[in-house]
Amino acid sequence: MAVAAALMVVPFGLLFLLSGLIVNVVQTVCFITIRLFSKSLYRRINRVLAELLWLQLVWLVDWWAGVKIQVYADSKTYESMGEEHALVISNHRSDIDWLVGWILAQRSGCLGSALAVMKKSSKFLPVIGWSMWFAEYLFLERSWAKDETTLKLGLQRLKDFPRPFWLALFVEGTRFTPAKLLAAQEYAALQGLPAPRNVLIPRTKGFVSAVNIMRPFVPAIYDVTVAIPSDQPSPTMLRILKGQSSVVHVLIKRHAMADMPETDDGVAQWCKNLFVAKDALLDMYISEGTFGVEQRQIGRPLKSLLVFAFWSCVLSYGAFRFFKCRNARAQRGLHEPEQRKISAHFPEFYSKSEWHLKTIIYSRDHCIGPSARL
Repeated sequence: MAVAAALMVVPFGLLFLLSGLIVNVVQTVCFITIRLFSKSLYRRINRVLAELLWLQLVWLVDWWAGVKIQVYADSKTYESMGEEHALVISNHRSDIDWLVGWILAQRSGCLGSALAVMKKSSKFLPVIGWSMWFAEYLFLERSWAKDETTLKLGLQRLKDFPRPFWLALFVEGTRFTPAKLLAAQEYAALQGLPAPRNVLIPRTKGFVSAVNIMRPFVPAIYDVTVAIPSDQPSPTMLRILKGQSSVVHVLIKRHAMADMPETDDGVAQWCKNLFVAKDALLDMYISEGTFGVEQRQIGRPLKSLLVFAFWSCVLSYGAFRFFKCRNARAQRGLHEPEQRKISAHFPEFYSKSEWHLKTIIYSRDHCIGPSARL
């Protein structure tokens, strides 16, 4: 399996890097030119460019590893997905939760306008980090004193976003691990809070700020709960690169923004109560193996497969042309010393008008000098 991962990482990594650099260059040109006179047009173009890059990672999950993502949602929630702006909050179970979010957004038709709050260091990652910056992701330093202004300004810029967008916010602040769960349980005991079992205690400052700013133009909050069946291995990036499948269950529930409390303390408490309920829901899921809500069929669209094939063909052809031209130049370089030697002895033979023809005759017949041909 390590060999399979290596065989996948090298060609896919090269494909993703080269295609990503092409996308980044086009994004840069659009940012410098089009955005100056039409931010809306720039965002629409960038939505397509981002999808051309990010769909390759969707292909990796859907078609290479064959990870099965099963979605559970009530009718109102399911019909609203992709049709409205939404603030998305979720528990953070694995290192591919962001990929699961991208797949859900792609199925809902808004992958190119899927946004998230990320660590500041992420934007410096070549290709993917740069594309996220152009797509208007929000990058924070995990210090509220530094991040408060950055978050507020970033959220306010979304007011005139031309397409339905999802903004993902992992309010737990970090990925769930046994060590972090233990720390959360100790903190809960000190603060007199319910001890968590399957989630971490949410950090509410960012969520409160997001609700306050987005309340006028975002109609919904999507509460997402991610769970892994007990008989399935937890999906990781390494397993995906090895082509190893898994199953992920996702419950999505819509909450109307208009129903949110008006005060900061009320919004913070709402978030805490939500995660207490999410913890109990995961207890039920672990014991019964279901969320008790209708499963929705989201399929496995061909779009990511077609995009992967497109980039493979374009870059393969480009590589073929590059090496062909390089080989031709190398061959010309081998003949140049002979050509110079011959022209020194027979300058009249190599007039400007006859040079190429006589060189071809020489190369074909491998003559010692032009006199052998004459």
